[in-house]
Amino acid sequence: MEKIGRSGLPLQDADVSVSLRIAVIADTHDRLPDFVMEAIVGADEIWHLGDVCEKETWEKVCALGRPTQLVRGNQDYEASWPMSLELERLGCRFHLLHIPPRSAPAGVRFLMHGHTHVPRDQVVEGVRFLNPGSAGLANKGAPRSFAWLELKKGEEPVFRLVGVNGV
Repeated sequence: MEKIGRSGLPLQDADVSVSLRIAVIADTHDRLPDFVMEAIVGADEIWHLGDVCEKETWEKVCALGRPTQLVRGNQDYEASWPMSLELERLGCRFHLLHIPPRSAPAGVRFLMHGHTHVPRDQVVEGVRFLNPGSAGLANKGAPRSFAWLELKKGEEPVFRLVGVNGV
């Protein structure tokens, strides 16, 4: 798997970082508060877990110049966007999709999803399900939020929620 550095360019093996800070957003529904955009510009990577809605909204995220990953949500109609992704970072394997399944695919330890608009950090049958909540639309009493996924080689990932209040 090709390794990408902070500049967004491929790295040589000797240059590979021992830590990554990934901004994880979902369910923006064409609403990307300035607070979120200003916060995620400092990420090593940005992952969106679906329901971007309009392609122009995604292009704003890409314009930040960070390496990006995206999965298609049930409100996204851009056929070129994948329904799911398998990513490996610093020895951790992540399965990204929008709608959470009842159980994770075989071999997955970390499943990242959106759709519910409600943050989640829960272990189900040995798989850690992670949802950053909705950066665009609150739901079911959960405030708007996004998350930082902090990875360090040889350590368990840290998933930190960030509230998007008053914006």
